Amino acid sequence: MATLPPISLTATRGHVFCSIPSDPRSASSISEAFLHRRSVYFGFNPLVAPVAKRESNQMLMNEVGNGMTRPRRGLACRSVEVADSKLCFANGNRFQLNDVIEAQQFDRDILNAIFEVARDMEKVEKNSPGSQILKGYLMATLFYEPSTRTRLSFESAMKRLGGEVLTTENAREFSSAAKGETLEDSIRTVEGYSDIIVMRHFESGAAKRAAATADIPVINAGDGPGQHPTQALLDVYTIKREVGKLDGIKVALVGDLANGRTVRSLAYLLAKYQNVKIYFVSPDVVKMKDDIKEYLTSMGVEWEESADLMEVASKCDVVYQTRIQRERFGERIDLYEEARGKYIVDKGVLNVMQKHAVVMHPLPRLDEITVDVDSDPRAAYFRQAKNGLYIRMALLKLLLLGW
Repeated sequence: MATLPPISLTATRGHVFCSIPSDPRSASSISEAFLHRRSVYFGFNPLVAPVAKRESNQMLMNEVGNGMTRPRRGLACRSVEVADSKLCFANGNRFQLNDVIEAQQFDRDILNAIFEVARDMEKVEKNSPGSQILKGYLMATLFYEPSTRTRLSFESAMKRLGGEVLTTENAREFSSAAKGETLEDSIRTVEGYSDIIVMRHFESGAAKRAAATADIPVINAGDGPGQHPTQALLDVYTIKREVGKLDGIKVALVGDLANGRTVRSLAYLLAKYQNVKIYFVSPDVVKMKDDIKEYLTSMGVEWEESADLMEVASKCDVVYQTRIQRERFGERIDLYEEARGKYIVDKGVLNVMQKHAVVMHPLPRLDEITVDVDSDPRAAYFRQAKNGLYIRMALLKLLLLGW
């Protein structure tokens, strides 16, 4: 076997980040792999290591036994035991991810470290509105679907850190996509004008395609019914701030669970924590899909489907309401009308909720939370939306500058 290039390891709580520098003489060098204390994360993550990002996107890791992983072309890594370390989160170190595409990318240590940076960003926003840490950087927002909170919070985040913004509000209609340009060609063009791309798309999986194409960071701001990882990050951050803990909580996910990318990403992140129980409360036509249920089961997370919102709300620390998404039903308006209005959070639901519990919603809402709930201190959804600014400030800083 050929001599391996130098390998650098950073460790955090039993996980090893194995970094293998790109070999300029060979397109088959592998840039980074994730290993676990006793088992290997097979399923190579294409969302890391910019030095050989495009080449490494095509390499799939396979488990080959004896604690080894081997890409289809060449290099091998072995899982190793390491002691706990926070060194990889030290100031000046590179962020562990090159793109933010899906909730499964994050572990508890990275989440906690991101949340600490978000707390710092709260201070920046409140006390130092003239921050210039991202001065000279340009962010492109490429939105193929409508957005208010996500797009504006990203743009606000960039500007509050001294950066600049290039924006396309309705790229599906008012960009070259309307002329038939492929997503890949659009990404290759836009990355030439910017340092980071924030993209929302109507197709599930579009963000992965963008990340596989671009040599600059890509953030998934929602890809159809797929995922919305930055929303999940701000949701978990909000739960921590409002409830005071993440282990041992009970969460009700209510509404359109089949089409809601926010609840899918949130379920993935909640699975990182201990003794969590998730209740699924939804009309029959928009029940949570089996892939999420199977994932939670595989992670040892208890879940339960229920048709009784009042009973579930009385048990939970968080009632996470979502709207029924008319745009996902196509011409089946009859199914939309069947689902709409079945589960509404109103004063009656508040009356059975615990005093410390909160109501959350990714917004926008229609009639699934009545306006008289807004005045209750347990209505956390506008505080939740504000937290999106801090999380997105943190992500922009981390992706562009590191820790």
